Amino acid sequence: MHPFMILMIVALAVSSVGFYKYVYFISLGYGFSVAVMGLAMLLLFRGSLTAAAVVLCLLLVVYGCRLGGYLLLREVKSASYRNTMKREIKSGDGMKLTPKLAIWVSCALLYACQVSPVLFRLKNGAEDSVMSWLGVAVTFGGIALESASDLQKSAAKRKNPRRFVDTGLFRLVRCPNYLGEVLIWTGIFLSGIGALHGVWQWAAAVTGYLCIVYIMFGGARRLELRQNRNYGDDPEYQRYVKTTPILIPFVPLYSVAKYKWLVG
Repeated sequence: MHPFMILMIVALAVSSVGFYKYVYFISLGYGFSVAVMGLAMLLLFRGSLTAAAVVLCLLLVVYGCRLGGYLLLREVKSASYRNTMKREIKSGDGMKLTPKLAIWVSCALLYACQVSPVLFRLKNGAEDSVMSWLGVAVTFGGIALESASDLQKSAAKRKNPRRFVDTGLFRLVRCPNYLGEVLIWTGIFLSGIGALHGVWQWAAAVTGYLCIVYIMFGGARRLELRQNRNYGDDPEYQRYVKTTPILIPFVPLYSVAKYKWLVG
């Protein structure tokens, strides 16, 4: 069986938790699918691993476990988060089996495409290169940024749960956790450059990368709309959103609310 199909099956197995609760297809199922696919690649190619490939796989494991664990802990401990998710994301109650199956398969395919640059580097027997180590560095930086952002936001919300967060990394951009996510998958994509062979390998890698970037911008839009409802009358919030980019540092893109084609 082709290794890509093995990863697809792994992602299907893990993300099937979404049949218990719809949102888990894109939350817990996402994080833990990435982690288990990282482990699967270490096992599948255990006889031909290079140093950079090992680090990349381990970073996927760390990323997936951290994200999945963080989301699980937040859902268990935070009633406000659960209520927000009920409002922001469809519950899936009453959805017929066929649409749920389509979403399940689509999610698993996307997750496999996202990690495919690492998979194809291993499958093609590519040696370590500048691009592979650059990918390691960018991915590590993204994980660090996303983790620090989540910790800073949690601490700020504990201190003042009714105020928007504009301290620490949130002075750089309004969605530093989403920026971290973009950096993680930028690093994974970069690690495959020079190792990808053929149209379909490039298609899988590019599709996975572009889709997750699109989803992050969609998530930023959803967050912006929610914050506008909650804090729109606050002069401090208005100053903040007019001077702090929403997602990309130093790029004067302050709002994506009007772009209805962004769905995250």
